[in-house]
Amino acid sequence: MFKYECDSRKVEKGQTFIAIKGLTVDGHDYIDAAIKNGATTIVGEKDLKLNVPYIKVNDSNQYLKETLYNEYKNIINKLNLIGVTGTNGKTTTCYLTYQMLLNLGEDAAYIGTIGYYHKDEYIELNNTTPDVLTVYKLLVHAAETGCKTVVMEVSSQALSYDRLYGINYSLIAFTNLTEDHLDYHKTMENYLKAKLMILDHLTNDAIIITNKDDNNYIKFKKENHKFLTLGYNADYSIKDFSTTPSETNLNFSFENKNYNVIIPLTSKFNVYNYLTMLSLVNNCGYSIDEIIKNTNKIKAPKGRCEAYKINGAYAIIDYAHTPDAVEKVITAYNELKKNKVITIIGCGGDRDPKKRPIMGEIATKLSDYVILTSDNPRTEDPQKIMDDIVKGVKTNNYEIELDRKEAIKKAVNMLNKNDILLVLGKGHENYQIIGKTKYHLDDAEEVLKYKRND
Repeated sequence: MFKYECDSRKVEKGQTFIAIKGLTVDGHDYIDAAIKNGATTIVGEKDLKLNVPYIKVNDSNQYLKETLYNEYKNIINKLNLIGVTGTNGKTTTCYLTYQMLLNLGEDAAYIGTIGYYHKDEYIELNNTTPDVLTVYKLLVHAAETGCKTVVMEVSSQALSYDRLYGINYSLIAFTNLTEDHLDYHKTMENYLKAKLMILDHLTNDAIIITNKDDNNYIKFKKENHKFLTLGYNADYSIKDFSTTPSETNLNFSFENKNYNVIIPLTSKFNVYNYLTMLSLVNNCGYSIDEIIKNTNKIKAPKGRCEAYKINGAYAIIDYAHTPDAVEKVITAYNELKKNKVITIIGCGGDRDPKKRPIMGEIATKLSDYVILTSDNPRTEDPQKIMDDIVKGVKTNNYEIELDRKEAIKKAVNMLNKNDILLVLGKGHENYQIIGKTKYHLDDAEEVLKYKRND
């Protein structure tokens, strides 16, 4: 059992409950519930008299971080930690890296958007990079169950909120930087600054790998650290590639040696994801030849270009929810299409409204036909979100269907042979948030409801 807890509902007998004042909830309001559930010590910031030992501190959150670090650093320092940051590609890159390490015989774990994976264990997570208590819980649990290497997605919010206090990586990668999370960061400059904070979380001998084809790549260079690049005219250098709807044939070079590999993923952006994975695993001590030999065993994570053959066509489920990601996905499948590309897309509520018209323009410009629908409207009016999206549309090749289930049904029913349907925005998510309530909705499930047995 972990010694510390911040959620009174999760407290077990003998734990210390640390009351933290958050943005919307004050943990001090739940001290009685924590004691009732078995907390034997309480930590907080207020003057309180309790019937269990109470420690008053100036800053509960800081106390938590320092306590976790001091208590568990020796366990966590035994792990080989790999961190991947960037706007797009984190999940696929990390999941591919995790799979490849497993295939090469390493005891590895994954922490990121689609959850925690280690051996036969899966834990659902609320954030790409969880809160600091959850990060420590997962890392300690991984170490105690035999894990040697943990591959982690590192988000800009996690870095900004100091969720990685005391966590240092021996190997990091930067994928790219495109517009996202500006509702929080306000400017791209702030967004980049947040990403660069990962450089404060490196071991002394850490290796840095960056995408040379992103203009910000050089900013991730740090003195006294090995710095490698991937992309065109890079250390891990793309020579050429060709794609089909199911695989990619990639030629690349490293240290004046040429390599060829068939990747069971499609599109240009997955070339970058694969090459980032390969460079990370290569710098864990595995040869490129070993990695290539095991490439046919890897697969994309759920909701990342997840392909289904349906009614003589293809349906692709993907998490693309930024202008750059949407453009890349639609462009990739335009290159593969034999008939039409039909796209379903929306934008999340209570999030950056600036990207909505941009995504509307990109989707309608690049697709043969678009159904605009709701993503996670949250507490915003779905029609207001739609009005923002439509402001950017300059064509008439679209319709609006706010009900996402109906939108998917309409799209599947209009598919002809060799069409490609792109269902974008939610990917692995199996829910839709309307108001403050989560309702079950899985894009892949909805698509498969209308699959004919022909």
